[in-house]
Amino acid sequence: LYESMRYSLLGGGKRIRPILTIATAQALGYDRDAILPFAASLEFVHTYSLIHDDLPAMDNDDYRRGRLTNHKVFGDGMAILAGDALLTMAFELCSQVDGTEAFSVGQQLDIVRELAHGSGHQGMVGGQVMDIQAENQEIDLAQLQQIHTFKTGRLIRAAVRIGSIIGEARTQQMQCLTDYSEDIGLAFQIADDVLDLVGTREELGKDAGTDERRGKQTYPSFFGVEGARQLGEECVQRAITRLDTFDKQADPLRHIATYIMARRS
Repeated sequence: LYESMRYSLLGGGKRIRPILTIATAQALGYDRDAILPFAASLEFVHTYSLIHDDLPAMDNDDYRRGRLTNHKVFGDGMAILAGDALLTMAFELCSQVDGTEAFSVGQQLDIVRELAHGSGHQGMVGGQVMDIQAENQEIDLAQLQQIHTFKTGRLIRAAVRIGSIIGEARTQQMQCLTDYSEDIGLAFQIADDVLDLVGTREELGKDAGTDERRGKQTYPSFFGVEGARQLGEECVQRAITRLDTFDKQADPLRHIATYIMARRS
């Protein structure tokens, strides 16, 4: 079980979600190691979702991050259990109390609530259900946006809001950061859609062109590749503008927004 968990958790990846949690807290003046378990919990949830998404009953993918997917190495049953274990361990990390750091019970409850909301039926899991049901179906742009708001955007939103809770953001700051997270969440999905069309297996670490083969509607299918890229760049610029009231401590968040559309994997 541990070998299967470690195989996917430590097998590469961008670590965008935990980095967002840390960068958000830093933008609010919080820069201590006690944040790390909360940041790690986001990567645990994200990794579990990838293991399950790759299964034959879901996307049936053979490669992830340049290696065989978890179920191809350990079998379907162990992959399911490794994902389950990573998900539950994420909440274990969030509930631990570090004696050197005085997080309030209220803060920890708010963090757990954000993680559950971002990953559950009102977030990532709900989005995956919508995505599966939309295969080979005609959907409109509003439906596409709803799918990806849930499937991709809600966990990114949770990552930023958890950092905001740790950094004790004021109400207006929380709203600005939440808006930022929603903008970059949309940009992230647009970039993924574009890369699935124009990227190579070597760049992506997985098979390219899978959305089209599965009959999935994407942003390029509505706007074309260049139109989708332009929409993504508009999201990035809007996200950066959301941070106008923050000083240079928020520069990592600005750089992350720019990176999202510039990445090649």
